[in-house]
Amino acid sequence: MWPSSSPSSASGPAVKACGLREIDRLFRKAGLVRSLHGKAGARNPKSNHFNRAAQEELFHPAPSPRVAANGVEWLAVSGWEKIPWLWHGFSTRRGGLSRAYCTEDAPGEMNLGFTAGDSRENVACNRSLLAEAVTGNAATPLVAIRQFHSNLVHVATVTDAARERPWKADGLIANEPGLLLGIQTADCIPVLVADRKRRVVAAFHAGWRGTVKRIVELGIGRMRLAFGCRPEDMIAVIGPGVGACCYAVGEEVLSEFESQFQYARELFHEVYSTDVVRAKYPMLFLTQRAPGHSPIGPELHLNLVEANRRQLLAAGLKPRAIQAVGGCTSCQPELFFSHRASHGHAGRMLAVIGIRPPPR
Repeated sequence: MWPSSSPSSASGPAVKACGLREIDRLFRKAGLVRSLHGKAGARNPKSNHFNRAAQEELFHPAPSPRVAANGVEWLAVSGWEKIPWLWHGFSTRRGGLSRAYCTEDAPGEMNLGFTAGDSRENVACNRSLLAEAVTGNAATPLVAIRQFHSNLVHVATVTDAARERPWKADGLIANEPGLLLGIQTADCIPVLVADRKRRVVAAFHAGWRGTVKRIVELGIGRMRLAFGCRPEDMIAVIGPGVGACCYAVGEEVLSEFESQFQYARELFHEVYSTDVVRAKYPMLFLTQRAPGHSPIGPELHLNLVEANRRQLLAAGLKPRAIQAVGGCTSCQPELFFSHRASHGHAGRMLAVIGIRPPPR
């Protein structure tokens, strides 16, 4: 209850002022301002502004891929290769046997998802090629899941690799050696996590819906609950996905993030077009519509990499333990599959992580 502000109390005005300051603080936190003239509160004008950037300023290129002996090109994480018990990697579209998403004269590609346009035989062979590239053994069992933009996390075992119908989830955790966990992506963000002391690994699929549902933050909590992991012992990497340079979203996505995160607006940028024709002939693109009602102008772009980095920090990981590989699936079509850039006609990549078994 609020303290009494009865006129009979000597401290009434001071208490009332204290209460109003608390109300103002709560309003500011929500991006609102209290009306001083009996009118309804309004959104704080400062909260209507986003950081502005040009598209190229938000682009972070991927590192050069490694080329395995079997022709598979994949991305490794700087420093992780020094951990002798840890397998990891992010596939690209290069290498493999699939021809469903490339031109007739192009070499085969590395589609790793059982999509409608590709054969199961090609995808199964591609998965074996990736396992061989990352682990040195094409027969290394791989556990994948049926992803549906949830915050469900499954604790995997080697028996899951042989399941005819995979589990429905968007996160995988394991402490069993000799097993690869795989997350499929074609724009969404893959996040890999490893506990260096307890040798527990995890992989999470974080599109915007899963990010709003805190898939990564809840997944770290599941690691703590199931295996006694401590965030201070963990390392994490955020893999390639659609970058803030290309990920234009609508107001409904902004509203979803604002409903969940106090820092939501820090995850968005106003991005202005760098179209050379528009820059050279701006008069051709003028309209008579009022500002804010014309389709011409800045787009709202979401930074999913930063959103998931924030969740890793909120879960207790140290900033220096978190890396981002870089790469944008939308504007690097020669290297990655992109569902958005190809208008739905795309293969799938895999982010994989596992525990190397001890030598016999």
